[in-house]
Amino acid sequence: MKPITLLIICVLLLNSCKNKTQETDKMTEKVEQIAYASFGNEIIADDAIASSSMAEHYKSMQVGDSINSKMIAKVNNVCQAKGCWMKLDLEDGNEVMVKFKDYGFFVPKDIAGKQVIVNGKAFVNEVSVDEQRHYAEDAGKTKEEIAKIKAPKKTYSFEADGVLLIQ
Repeated sequence: MKPITLLIICVLLLNSCKNKTQETDKMTEKVEQIAYASFGNEIIADDAIASSSMAEHYKSMQVGDSINSKMIAKVNNVCQAKGCWMKLDLEDGNEVMVKFKDYGFFVPKDIAGKQVIVNGKAFVNEVSVDEQRHYAEDAGKTKEEIAKIKAPKKTYSFEADGVLLIQ
C-alpha cells in the first residue's frame, strides 16, 4: 500500500511542476510580446524600477550625488527642436530632466504621454538661469514665461545611455 501511495504522490508532484512551467512560459511570452523602439545603447527592460521609487532616491540625494539606474516612467515633455531631451513624470509632482549621453542620440518629438525605460546615471543638478531659459525656449514657452526665469534651480537629472520606447 505504501509504494502505491508514494507513486501517486510523485505523479501529482510531477504534474504540478509541469503546470508551473507552462504558466511561466505563458508569462514569458506575454513579456516578449511588448514591442520597444530602441535609442542609444541597446538595453533590456529587465530590472527597471518604477518612477515613484526613483523619486524616493532623488529625495535623499544632494547636488553632486549620482547613482546608476534604470527606470520606467511616462514622458511629460520632449524637446521640440530635435528630441534632444525629455522630461519624465516621477509621480510625486516632480519631473526628471533626461539628456542623452554625449548628445549621441535623440528621441521622437511626439512621444509625450508614452512610457519609456531609461538606463544611465541619475543625479541632482543645479541648473543656471541661462540653461533654464534655453530649455523653456526648446519647449515652446512664450517670451513672457521665459523672462520670469530669474534664479538657478535644483533639479532631478538623468543622463541616459539607452532608451526603450514602449510601443
